Amino acid sequence: MTGRRRLGLVAAGATLLSAAPLATIFDKWTWLLQVILTVAMIAGAGVLTRTLRFPSWAQALGMIVAMLVTLTWIFPSGHELLVPTPATIAHFGELIQQAGEDTRSYAVPVPDRDGLLFVAALGIGVVAIVVDLLTAVFRRPALAGLPMLAIYSIPVAVYLDSVPVTPFIVGACGYLWLLVADNVDRVRRFGRRFTGDGRDVDVWEPSPLAAAGRRLGVVGVLVAVLLPLAVPTVSGGLLSQLTQNGPGIGGGGGGGNGKINLFASLSGQLSQNTTVTLLKVSTNEKNPFYLRFGVADQLTAEGFGNQPPNGNTLNRGSLPDPRREGTTNQTTFQQFHADVEVTDGLRQSLAPLYSYPVGISDLAGTWAYDGNQQVLYSNRSTTNKQKYSIDYLRPQYTPDELRTALALGRDDPIRRAYTAVPDNAYVNEQVAKLTRGKSTDYDKVRAIYDSFSKKYGFSYSLSTQSTGNLSEIEAFLKNKVGYCQQYAAAMAWMVRAAGIPARVAFGFTRGTPEDGDTYVITNRNAHAWTEVYLQGFGWVPFDATPSVSVTGASRPDWAPDVDRTTAPTATAPTAAAPGVSSSASAAPNQRPDKAGDLNDSSALGTVTTDEDNWTGLLIFGLIATLIALLLVPALRRVLLRRQRHAATAGPPPAVIDPSTPGPAGTVTGITVTTETAQAREDAHAAWDELIDTMVDFQIAVDPTETPRLTAQRLIRETVLTDQPATAAELLGTAEERARYARQPMQGAELAAALRQVRSGMSRSANTRVRLRAALLPPSIMLSWRLGLAEAGTRAMEWSGRFGEWVTRFNPRRLVNRAR
Repeated sequence: MTGRRRLGLVAAGATLLSAAPLATIFDKWTWLLQVILTVAMIAGAGVLTRTLRFPSWAQALGMIVAMLVTLTWIFPSGHELLVPTPATIAHFGELIQQAGEDTRSYAVPVPDRDGLLFVAALGIGVVAIVVDLLTAVFRRPALAGLPMLAIYSIPVAVYLDSVPVTPFIVGACGYLWLLVADNVDRVRRFGRRFTGDGRDVDVWEPSPLAAAGRRLGVVGVLVAVLLPLAVPTVSGGLLSQLTQNGPGIGGGGGGGNGKINLFASLSGQLSQNTTVTLLKVSTNEKNPFYLRFGVADQLTAEGFGNQPPNGNTLNRGSLPDPRREGTTNQTTFQQFHADVEVTDGLRQSLAPLYSYPVGISDLAGTWAYDGNQQVLYSNRSTTNKQKYSIDYLRPQYTPDELRTALALGRDDPIRRAYTAVPDNAYVNEQVAKLTRGKSTDYDKVRAIYDSFSKKYGFSYSLSTQSTGNLSEIEAFLKNKVGYCQQYAAAMAWMVRAAGIPARVAFGFTRGTPEDGDTYVITNRNAHAWTEVYLQGFGWVPFDATPSVSVTGASRPDWAPDVDRTTAPTATAPTAAAPGVSSSASAAPNQRPDKAGDLNDSSALGTVTTDEDNWTGLLIFGLIATLIALLLVPALRRVLLRRQRHAATAGPPPAVIDPSTPGPAGTVTGITVTTETAQAREDAHAAWDELIDTMVDFQIAVDPTETPRLTAQRLIRETVLTDQPATAAELLGTAEERARYARQPMQGAELAAALRQVRSGMSRSANTRVRLRAALLPPSIMLSWRLGLAEAGTRAMEWSGRFGEWVTRFNPRRLVNRAR
């Protein structure tokens, strides 16, 4: 197999490896099979066309046809016979449009949607063709890294959290494989390798140059991979990860793969030392309940975790109306309207809203609604400084009505999804004791809810006791001290253990009333509570956290304040104790059970504090450093020009020319004095500056020309006239006499001549050339490149000598000598 055909197959394999980042985008592996088939057909077409010795354009056309035929087979429209037709192309357009809608509707990882799968196969196919042409046709494999890197940019653009590093490493290995294969093919063209002394190189004996290249490649890869991990960042980096605590009672499920740790975000809000206004809500509801923005519905042994929402975009019409759904057919609703104004202190991808919204307007950006989670989310927009309106329904039910809810069957999908719990004997024992003798789901839930009270020894505290070796949930139920996260998660766990669906909701309490129907909500109103699913009523909220410690708490009739000695009024707010904030949690060093990174603001948002000021200063410093680095070439050019101008500013006013008749021009022999030596150095410095100026203004430099011819060509090409032309001739004459004459030219105003010539070249050049000459002088960049090349050559020579020295002690050589 020839080199180009072999490189085509390597390019196909490298493209498949570079597609590894798509594994973090899709939920299943269907995309991989389709991509493998597409790339295989493209590679086959490339090998076939090269075997038949087709020209380059025919090879590209053959691979494009192979890709279209393969996509037609995988995504048929039903109107073609093995080959694409106009109907097929129209079908492809519909799939691309569907993919655009799906990108706005689904969060990662996305399901197997035809539009998204088609775009993935089409995109990887195009990358495979480009990589094949760059590698096998144009022999520029290094440029193939650009389209391969574009694949990795996809998860970077859509992920809300940090992107996993493993897929990038796989893609990088594919790129290195491509480079190695190309270089091996280039070396094979030279035939059998030889050492420096003319001997054939054994298979086991490495080439010094190849060994040096491998060592440099390994070091470069290690530095590129390890250095970003070691640098501490806001939300990543090895040093940052080593200083973060693990998950607590609600810590599971967050982190990577596009998921958000809502427990960690809530802790981050509550641990702030300052109170910051996040939003204002105006509603015509007299006693509004809590605003919510997310739920945690996945329960493992490590606690509750949340999965990314999945729904339809808002531009598809109105939101689902629960009054028309069978899940809430026993509920009476009353409709209200609310206006939400978010400040710059809340930047999150989940929008706060009341339960059961039926209409949302004036929300800027692309947003989608998950009807199951009742979550409004976006993959691209945030709530920062948003103003929007909500039309929502408030369910109305009494305890007696909730007691009529029938238990869900064991095979009901909601019960199977929201009652899974890890096995814990202590929790099961407590749940069985509390629910013994209770006949309805509501009574079981109330028994569990009522147990989180002073009567049973529970209390609210800013610090929790040590958990020892016990599980977090068991420790909390035994210690009976905690804050809102622990109460919400513990109640949801126990309700699930009783066979009733439950989950944890996140949001804000109603806040502080202001101007009648307006409520001000701060980071102290961040809160978590439990939602229980009762058949015919939907998800019913229960807040088990002691209301005395929750600012803006609401306790309805079906879930009253169990610590109050008098009967509470329906949905009456409970005042907070002086100095106690809503759901306030312990300081970071007092909470061994906190969840995740307290600074994680991917879901709940970033509160504007002094830390933001430091972040702004850091960003400003980075930008200033970047600008300074970009100005280094220009600064170096200015300093070099000044140095040369200073060298050419000689004081002698008279110009002594040996060709001039008279005593002053008489030369009887070669006289070397300090003045003549300095004159030669001045002429050489002026000429070097002139050559660099020509390079900066993109004027060709011919080293075979004499200085006088170069000056004359400069005058013609740049159309120099008057003083600039005279100055150019003076510089050429000075350099010529400094090189060849017995007596150099002395006393000429070379510095002034350089300024005049530079001014003339600047007038004849366009704006782009002038800017480049000022900001990124090509002469400086050329000198740096030559310096790096020379340093690399010296390093290779040293590495080769070192390798030869090491091979002297090779055991095999000693054995051969012994023979």
